[in-house]
Amino acid sequence: MQHRTLGSRGLEVSAIGYGAMGLTMAYGPTDEEAGVAALRRARDLGVTFFDTAEMYGWGTGSNEILVGRAVRDFRDDVVLATKFGVDMSVPPEQIGGALNSRPDNIRQVADNSLGYLGVEHIDVFYQHRVDPQVPIEEVAGTVKELIDAGKVKYFGLSEAGPETLRRAHAVQPVAVLQTEYSLFERDVEQLFPVLDELGVGLVAYSPLGRGFITGTAKPAGEYDVTDIRNADPRWQPGNFAKNVEAVGKLGDLAATKGITVSQLALAWLLTRGEHVVPIPGTRSVQRIEENAGAVDVPLTGADLAAIDEILPHGGFGARYSEDQAPVWI
Repeated sequence: MQHRTLGSRGLEVSAIGYGAMGLTMAYGPTDEEAGVAALRRARDLGVTFFDTAEMYGWGTGSNEILVGRAVRDFRDDVVLATKFGVDMSVPPEQIGGALNSRPDNIRQVADNSLGYLGVEHIDVFYQHRVDPQVPIEEVAGTVKELIDAGKVKYFGLSEAGPETLRRAHAVQPVAVLQTEYSLFERDVEQLFPVLDELGVGLVAYSPLGRGFITGTAKPAGEYDVTDIRNADPRWQPGNFAKNVEAVGKLGDLAATKGITVSQLALAWLLTRGEHVVPIPGTRSVQRIEENAGAVDVPLTGADLAAIDEILPHGGFGARYSEDQAPVWI
């Protein structure tokens, strides 16, 4: 497994990471033992970067507990990232307006996460979403206190815009920004200049378009009722057919190289910059092995041109439905 340094703060991780959200939420019924097996297989293949969050357990710590259990035998060899800033006192369906990045809550979440993960420090502590009710300087200052106390190593932001990044960075250097980035979602590329300016790495979540780019997508309504893709605009009539067609063309290109469409999509992300690391999530050991293989896929200029011709601006359909909270503030 290749390694990369995320930004200029010295945070070294595997070129492909692992996103744990789907182990406990968002994508239908869960299987804890399959999740543990997937995480451990990822480590066997050289993955050293594991991403979880307070929100993924919604007040129970279940996701962090699962990740901590899976990595306990090799904790010192991996980088663990988790997040704060969502108000756990409201129902999950109200997440769009339920944020809490008050300093007292940040400190409490840090202590909770340390306990749930079963670790002495958190490697990367992200603000999950920018909280307009709390100045980002207060947020950064609170995380700086946690870093000074040895509870946290690196400060990260998620779904933050240029102004927020600069203001936070002036108080406590931001090591990484996490946002959705894939062949279906390319808007973050407009932030590349400020990331380069500040020396901030980019962690790409949903790098396979929430699973669409795996080639296994079904129309909205055919998933379990708990699956977020039922309401995703890219799965709706009209958009769905166009996206299926695009993935089919990507699959044809991948076939000429003897790889899968998922490997093509992840390899493409790895060409976007030396400080970009995707964190695909899966409960399948087979998918773990497939994803890890993307680091060894070379893409030529002709390959990249062909990809741009198929999806020059991203997938068909908005990233979120109209009633969801805006990002990049």
